[in-house]
Amino acid sequence: MTGYRQVLAVRGMAALLGVSLPARAAITADVTALTMYVVLGLDLGYVAAGGVAAALTAGVALGGPLLGRMTDRRGLRAVLTITVAAQAVFWASVPVLPYAVLVVASFAAGLLMVPVQAVTRQAIAAMTTPGQRRAAFALESVQGELAYMVGPAVVILCAAELSPQAVAWGLGAVIAAGGIGVALLDPPLRAAGEVETGSPVRPPRREWLDRRMVAMLVMGFGATALLSGIDLAIVATLKEAGQVSWAAVVVAVLGVTSVAGGLVHGTLRRAMPTWLLLGLLGLLTVPAGVAHDWRWLCLAVVGAGLLTAPTLSTVADAVSRLAPPGVRGEATGLQASAASAGFALGAPIAGLAIDAALPGGGFAAAGLAGLAAALAGRLLSRSRRADDRPPGRQPRPTSPGRQPRPTSAERRSPVSSSDSVGCRS
Repeated sequence: MTGYRQVLAVRGMAALLGVSLPARAAITADVTALTMYVVLGLDLGYVAAGGVAAALTAGVALGGPLLGRMTDRRGLRAVLTITVAAQAVFWASVPVLPYAVLVVASFAAGLLMVPVQAVTRQAIAAMTTPGQRRAAFALESVQGELAYMVGPAVVILCAAELSPQAVAWGLGAVIAAGGIGVALLDPPLRAAGEVETGSPVRPPRREWLDRRMVAMLVMGFGATALLSGIDLAIVATLKEAGQVSWAAVVVAVLGVTSVAGGLVHGTLRRAMPTWLLLGLLGLLTVPAGVAHDWRWLCLAVVGAGLLTAPTLSTVADAVSRLAPPGVRGEATGLQASAASAGFALGAPIAGLAIDAALPGGGFAAAGLAGLAAALAGRLLSRSRRADDRPPGRQPRPTSPGRQPRPTSAERRSPVSSSDSVGCRS
């Protein structure tokens, strides 16, 4: 636990994690709040609620990299001022909007969602040393799991006990308060050695959005698609068994084991590669489809739960390492977009398998989606060109007195190899 104490001892880290947790929990529950409002407040069906949820999710997916790019260029407080104002207006007006306007407004609210998660990840990368980042991102992933466990449950309970209109107002207030709190903290988004005078240098996108970065985005997408599919498969399996009321217990077991796995992962001296973690997560998800009782299902999801937070934290850590300082906001925004797309598509993929086969087919579809993303990430990361070799890894030197054999291109070229040193195509 020494690593965690060192991370929390970093100036401003504990305050940042504490302030951002309620906001992340509220943002995690925004789709649930809108669904409850459309179904209970407007007395419309779940198809209509799905339309509002899809509009909000699409806005979040598109807005992530845009807000990240704006953060890189204009600074954190400018972005938080705009997004906090947008969220306050949207959630305050939700109870008075007709359905058609609510769909459009939800998309706009998604575009301007307060980027608490992305900002937290950027700040972690800036505030910690390389040796502290595994523990720091493990804490961030645990924070995400706690937000997922608490946010939707509180919204459902409040909607049942109070009213969906009051829930919308309360949710908007928590999101806005979280954004204001982060703005007051104003955490650094670049390390001391990365701060430059004037506008930050923005390398061309083709230089940093390479195969390794795309591999991480693909695996981030696959991880969230898998998790979204697991949630639906749990409900479908227990509904088939007549035990749907126990779904909350199974989801809680999944969340608690994920927190435990994340905390253990943060203490390791050497972590497994992201593709291997995601592949194991997919493999351990598939057998859960044979469980037909809530007790066995609780046991079946333990393995997947233990690998959930470690997989998500390694993706976040890798994205922060691969992104140059001048585009780290855009990179974390792309990661958030990939995660949103995974959550949006994971449930339909699992739903198709459930309808085509049995409820257990949802676990198989979710696990295979994770395996496919792990394989794609592995292939992308291995297929980088020789000139993409990590710094410090040099070609094997030739023996003294022996010159390397010239290639056919060098024999044909009138320019010697020494004349071309420092040139890049």
